[in-house]
Amino acid sequence: MAALLALISSGLWGTADYLAGNLSKKFRPTAVLSVTQIIGLIFGLLLAAATGAFDAKALGEGGYLVPGIVAGFAGYIGLICLYRALATGRMGVVSPISAMSGVVPVLYALFYLDERLSPLVTVGVIFALLGAILASGPEFSQGFPLKPVFLALGAALGFGTALTFMAQGSESSALMTMVSMRAATFFVSVAILVRLRGTGGMGKSHVGLLVFIGVADFSANLILGIATTKGLVSLAMVLGSLFPIVTSLLAFIFLKERLHRVQYAGIASAVFGVAMIGAFSKQL
Repeated sequence: MAALLALISSGLWGTADYLAGNLSKKFRPTAVLSVTQIIGLIFGLLLAAATGAFDAKALGEGGYLVPGIVAGFAGYIGLICLYRALATGRMGVVSPISAMSGVVPVLYALFYLDERLSPLVTVGVIFALLGAILASGPEFSQGFPLKPVFLALGAALGFGTALTFMAQGSESSALMTMVSMRAATFFVSVAILVRLRGTGGMGKSHVGLLVFIGVADFSANLILGIATTKGLVSLAMVLGSLFPIVTSLLAFIFLKERLHRVQYAGIASAVFGVAMIGAFSKQL
């Protein structure tokens, strides 16, 4: 069950990133981010009201509030680093480095939660993580300029930290952890839109797409949070980190973007890794 949930999370994340990326080519990325984050918060609040999730433990040991707030700000910092890295460097350098975010929660699970993986499952984890990085299309031909590399590492650390605290908060309530994440950065999103004096040019014709992106992104976080409570955190996070493959495949199918050989190798590596994890892990 946890494996399936984590893979569904990757699918939703990859789809949301693909659609948000296309929209960000026409409008300000910060506007797209802010609007979809606010939509995600509204969706989360409605879902919490409908399910009675507000009764979950918020404070104290095992509460969702503090981990949710930390995850929210860490994720936002990661996005800021990612946008600045993409503005100063090549996507072929930045994207693969930022895709290493899955390593952070895996290390947390292995060393702090003391999770143990069999040798064959460990091989699967390595191939899956390597596949996610290679599927982002790393570019080696022109070297690695330092500024975007450090910013990309900051993005990876921010996203990885967010994933780690998401897993912690989900022990109390996955849904309220995600609501706390969006609530923590709500005023940041509003401030960005105020500074832009609106939604950056997006209008009524984009409402449906923005709603889908916001709901899909929130749902991806929520489903991954639930997955961490159903099996090993490390394996759920690995499978949840495969979203770059989905984004690359959607760009290939709908935008006719050519995949590089290294991306084909990454997809094959990820598929092999997932197969290894599924075949030899009894925890998922």
